[in-house]
Amino acid sequence: MSEILVPDLGESISEGTIYKWLVKEGDTVGQGDVLAELETDKVNLEISAEVEGVISSILRQAGENVAVGEAIGIIGAASGSTPQAAESKAPEAAPASGSAAAAPVAAPEVAVAGGESPAALASPGARKLARERGIDLGDVSARDPIGRIGQADVSGHGAAAPQAAAPVAPAAQAKPEPAKPAASKAAPEDGKNVERKRMSRRRLTIASRLVEAQQTAAMLTTFNEVDMTAILDIRKRRKDAFKEKHEVGLGFMSFFTKAVIGALKTYPLLNAEIDGEDLIVKKFYDIGIAVAAKEGLVVPVVRDADRLSFPEIERQIGELASKARANTLSLSELQGGTFTITNGGVFGSLLSTPILNTPQVGILGMHKIQLRPIALDEERTVNRPMMYIALSYDHRIVDGSEAVSFLVKVKELLEDPEALLLEG
Repeated sequence: MSEILVPDLGESISEGTIYKWLVKEGDTVGQGDVLAELETDKVNLEISAEVEGVISSILRQAGENVAVGEAIGIIGAASGSTPQAAESKAPEAAPASGSAAAAPVAAPEVAVAGGESPAALASPGARKLARERGIDLGDVSARDPIGRIGQADVSGHGAAAPQAAAPVAPAAQAKPEPAKPAASKAAPEDGKNVERKRMSRRRLTIASRLVEAQQTAAMLTTFNEVDMTAILDIRKRRKDAFKEKHEVGLGFMSFFTKAVIGALKTYPLLNAEIDGEDLIVKKFYDIGIAVAAKEGLVVPVVRDADRLSFPEIERQIGELASKARANTLSLSELQGGTFTITNGGVFGSLLSTPILNTPQVGILGMHKIQLRPIALDEERTVNRPMMYIALSYDHRIVDGSEAVSFLVKVKELLEDPEALLLEG
């Protein structure tokens, strides 16, 4: 017998939520087979079988929160499990010949698990289901070899023995109230049609961190606009040769990443963070790129972006974005960014105020490119492809003049792309 344990989830993550089981009780599994998918605050992880055998018990169900190291299932031996089960039931067979001796049998079953009560041995999901159905956990038979009661055991008890439950009906009728809250959730008093869905762990974490950022940082946003003519011209002239040589497209993100790094070198406080009463100014440039995935926004990090060429940046961003959408990012790819870039323009956003990705103190927002009339002088006006850019910053350590100057530097580098080469 082997327990299926929640693995170490990485730094600062102590629990997760079972997203779904990929096996069911009775399935035969091999060593290394994926058994379940676990949702954490940042990524989804797969839980694999450490031994081969048969899934004898699933202790925690999809949607339940579990801690690192907690047992969520049991794998029994592929051969020999049946005899073992027979041995555990052998003591029950002997006293069954007399009705007087049959009564004490239930007590030794619980004692085998260490003397705990049936309620203590049951999972939260099993206890909740038992309350809703008016089932005494002492009457439920556990399929778990060590006596723990799962939600499936409670469900099976109600389905397998409906007639046996009948005599207990008067006691069950004495407490029908637990079923009412569930009904009120699905059917509001005003009769309007609604759907109640549980928020995913990642969505809850995003909500918590965004509120935390607004409550702890003195966040302000400053705006500017960029004439994208020069960059669009370079992309038009170079995109085919660039893709043929490097096997990756020339997008906007490499230009913006390089421009941000150039501005961070000039204004280093935007590449810092607060640690208590200390200010940590970072001398490296790990740039986070916000990606919208199905499960929620994630920010994978391009490491040492100042040392990467344009094609290397484009390639890394493409790979990280693909992993984000496939939900295969590792924790190491999400940790340790020093500054973040987010592009709402891909969704049509014309202007926004991005929220800080704490503990970072700066985030740059890109937006939609739109033709707008621009006055060249008092007599000439032309249409130019313009983009609004926004810098949200923590005013506790970054003054307004420095934030504005930072954004002006980004604008100058983008409007003169050759300067990006000089910034190195």
